[in-house]
Amino acid sequence: MSNLDDLKRDLVRANRILSNEGIVDAWGHISVRNPDNPDTYILSRSRSPGLVTMDDLVEFNLDNSPVTPTDTPLYIERPIHGMTYQARPDVQSVIHHHCQEILPFAVTGCEMQPAIHTARAIGGQIPVWDITDNFGDTDFLVTTNDQGHDLCGALGDSKAVIMRAHGATVAGASIANAVNIALAMKRNAIAILDGLKLGPIKYLTQGQIDFVNESGVRTLAGHDRAWEYLCQQAGVTDI
Repeated sequence: MSNLDDLKRDLVRANRILSNEGIVDAWGHISVRNPDNPDTYILSRSRSPGLVTMDDLVEFNLDNSPVTPTDTPLYIERPIHGMTYQARPDVQSVIHHHCQEILPFAVTGCEMQPAIHTARAIGGQIPVWDITDNFGDTDFLVTTNDQGHDLCGALGDSKAVIMRAHGATVAGASIANAVNIALAMKRNAIAILDGLKLGPIKYLTQGQIDFVNESGVRTLAGHDRAWEYLCQQAGVTDI
């Protein structure tokens, strides 16, 4: 089995994990850059993430056109993925989601920044992008490369960007890293929303976010115990 085959299996697992963890539902998607050709990426055809299989995976150019022409229905928000890979050579996996716990930060001026130790995975404060600023009245979907490029301008070198009245996009160094960031955002959002019922939030300092202990920062790697646990919970250990 090739490394690309392994990566595709992890992409299918990640789709199921994100569904099981409540990051995505019928909508949302995750992609991975092709390690054999960094100018292409792999994404499912238009299908709910919890149902994605190996047979659903399609390879795309960074302009978001399929490498092999197909009549199969495709996600219309592919520009989120291709434009992120174009703008960020360091990014190897992209997630777009509408996680319920994130939406309060997409409809208010409340900032998303790390408040719990596991939220160090998101880095500092997450920027907010409003499609209305440069594109006026739309349905808030990112369906053109110009819109995707504009979104990436707001993302900058951050690990995620919140999309006003819509959801969020995550930029990860790997499939597992992207999943970890998405999970950290959800847990951090829950802590903030619950904490505000009791009083002001005491956020992490930049020093605490950046702190590295003697063994280094523990991140969700391809097959460590957290990834194994998530796969087991989603029932995808045998994919």
